[in-house]
Amino acid sequence: MVEDNSYKRLSIGIVGGGIGGVAFAAALSRSSSLDIHLFEAAPQFSEIGAGVSFGPNAVRAIELLNLGGSYRRIADASPAPFENVWFEWRRGSDDAYLTASLAPGCGQSSVHRADFLDAIVTHLPKGVAHFSKRCIDVQQDGGGVTASFDDGTSFTGDILIGFDGIKSTVRDHVLPPGQHSDCSPFWSGTYAYRGMIPTTQLEAAMETRGADKRLAMVPQMYLGTDRHILTFPVKQTELINVVAFITDRTTPDPKLAVGEAWVNVVSQDEMLKVFEGWGAASQAILSCIPEPTRWALHELPELPRYQRDRVLIVGDAAHAMVPHQGAGAGQALEDAYVLASLLSDEACNRENVQKTLAAFEAVRHERTCKVQRTSHEAGDVYEYSAPNIGDNEARLVAELETRFDWLWNHNPQDDVVEARVQLGWEPISFTASA
Repeated sequence: MVEDNSYKRLSIGIVGGGIGGVAFAAALSRSSSLDIHLFEAAPQFSEIGAGVSFGPNAVRAIELLNLGGSYRRIADASPAPFENVWFEWRRGSDDAYLTASLAPGCGQSSVHRADFLDAIVTHLPKGVAHFSKRCIDVQQDGGGVTASFDDGTSFTGDILIGFDGIKSTVRDHVLPPGQHSDCSPFWSGTYAYRGMIPTTQLEAAMETRGADKRLAMVPQMYLGTDRHILTFPVKQTELINVVAFITDRTTPDPKLAVGEAWVNVVSQDEMLKVFEGWGAASQAILSCIPEPTRWALHELPELPRYQRDRVLIVGDAAHAMVPHQGAGAGQALEDAYVLASLLSDEACNRENVQKTLAAFEAVRHERTCKVQRTSHEAGDVYEYSAPNIGDNEARLVAELETRFDWLWNHNPQDDVVEARVQLGWEPISFTASA
């Protein structure tokens, strides 16, 4: 698959066809001077998981990537008059209302993962995506970088971008395991029971158990010691996405049983026992999930770097995190926008592209590491285990009302401006901020 790309300004290989990789490839494909190839291990585009939540910063990145129209056609939002509610927070034991986190102008913006991927795939020109291409090796020299695939083919280009998720092969090239033994995914200590419930079924279950059926439609978080449950609507409010968490805090370094899969189908009884004694709303929710899947949530440590010469890792390959701030996909989309903006600029060429990747890392590394760290800490807050907060509800309320402001208020256009300054490129001003 080695091609003559000398007539193009840059030849770019992308490994991984999830939401971040496809959004990135679509953005790059608008530049006729770039030769773009995206390699996906599966035989077709597909997403695992169910609902995915986007904060205001992520929605901003979607708009900046010119994917806003596709997103808005399928996105769910908090129903009126709760349009600005990200989540309402409740005591798990009795459903008592504690407070709400508000995201003005956005609220709980969410989609089904597969629906969003299907929507943005339509922005990819023909010939960009290549399937059944599982990357097994990466090599580079002064002239280029080569990705080899398990079908015996390979790709050689100027740079390679790893959007290949938490089990990234590209990461092993950037940070070789023999030299960086602490860069592998680790179990967070948290299991997440997942399920999808028809909205009408959950509303009926709420009423049957004496809970307010409004709780089915308005995004909710039910909190308790070492446990919490979240719900929000997806699929144009036809379904309610449910995730119920339990965390092992008996040891600072919890381990999965040897050979245990990351994802398993488990019994409803197992899940119900975890939340025994919880309030009517929680019982209604869990009773509607006959066959939950249990996910062992893994994350990455904060990596020392994302770049090695012509190779860069981004998204979950670089900063996989637990989902407690709904921030993982959003960080991948911020990465996609910032990196695509830099690589699409005519000032970026074969001679300075490695410096361009370095400038991207310089402006993104601190933020993505902070989002990783605070996502893990958010789980402690929700499960009454945060230092100086615990189960003190007054402190908990104060924390939840303002905790996410720094995350949501970020504009990735600022990252582009800062990177351009580092590169010595012409100043740029954005006339309209999304």
